[in-house]
Amino acid sequence: MAPRERLYLGLISGTSADAIDAALLCLEPVPRVLAARAFDYPAAVRTQVLALSRGRAETTLEAVGALDVAVGRAFADAANALLREADVPAAAVAAIGSHGQTIRHRPRAEPAFTMQIGDPSTIAERTGIATVADFRRRDVAAGGEGAPLAPAFHAAVLRAPGESRAVLNLGGIANLTLLPADPAAPVIGFDTGPANCLMDAWSARHLGHARDDGGRLASAGTVDAAALARWLEEPFFALPPPKSTGREEFDLDWLDARGPLPDTPADVLATLADLSAQSVARALRAHAPDARLVIACGGGVHNAFLMERLQAAFGPVALETTAEHGIDPDFVEAALFAWLARERLDGRPGNLPSVTGAKGPRVLGAIYPP
Repeated sequence: MAPRERLYLGLISGTSADAIDAALLCLEPVPRVLAARAFDYPAAVRTQVLALSRGRAETTLEAVGALDVAVGRAFADAANALLREADVPAAAVAAIGSHGQTIRHRPRAEPAFTMQIGDPSTIAERTGIATVADFRRRDVAAGGEGAPLAPAFHAAVLRAPGESRAVLNLGGIANLTLLPADPAAPVIGFDTGPANCLMDAWSARHLGHARDDGGRLASAGTVDAAALARWLEEPFFALPPPKSTGREEFDLDWLDARGPLPDTPADVLATLADLSAQSVARALRAHAPDARLVIACGGGVHNAFLMERLQAAFGPVALETTAEHGIDPDFVEAALFAWLARERLDGRPGNLPSVTGAKGPRVLGAIYPP
């Protein structure tokens, strides 16, 4: 390893809380993922995280404090395991960028707030590596949505002057980054609504499975046009950017409140997949009608039926994944937080006001020394 190379490790668990994604990167001269893996949460920790993030569990400060540390330990364990597998010593890593686990995101409340747990002091202590965390709250304090943060990274590594592109993250929530062909034009990014969260939650409740793997059951179903039309009346879809949302808005209570479901489980999942596809496509047409390429990442790229519905909804706009651009689709967000850690250590802003609506560029994150 050349002396000039500084390595960074990114950690995140998304709104689905299905795993802790860890990625080890060299960021110079261009980002390169050296190792990456998803690590399961301890089952009891995941159960508590989901109950808390869905707002259905009565809790106490003691319970939240204990869960904060438990998530931090799980994140630290993931970082240490990845470094062992890659045969990289902790001393070679300049910093860990830890997003943590979002349990509430209320950027339009009064007062606005966002909350991630996963104690960074615990991560720094158990890994012996400087840890950068708490990336979202400064943007919210500056009047922004605190999300999405990925567009700054997308612009740095996936923008192509002369071609209008979009980057689509398909996690629990879907978000778009719009990369205009004109390099002087501002980057725009925002959440469009559900990607996997409703499909996964419905599968877990009614089928006893965490997800419809590959979209196999959905592919046997038929989209219920009437149900889809009702669901697309959700006011969030019509809001202009900047905007962000989360599992606390798009959950099974949201679904239950919107009339009868399609007739069969396959039809429900097919219609939920089309809801995700149509809401993304509407946002793309409204805000980037000249886009010629959509580059997808996140767990949703493994749902073949969802990807088919997206391509059908996009029409002539090409759909690829970040794998075709050198980054594993499963680890783009983990790579983002490795990159944000580097930006924080170097004193550069990590947000894009054109994306989040913040009053201006802000250096994001707090540093916890090893």
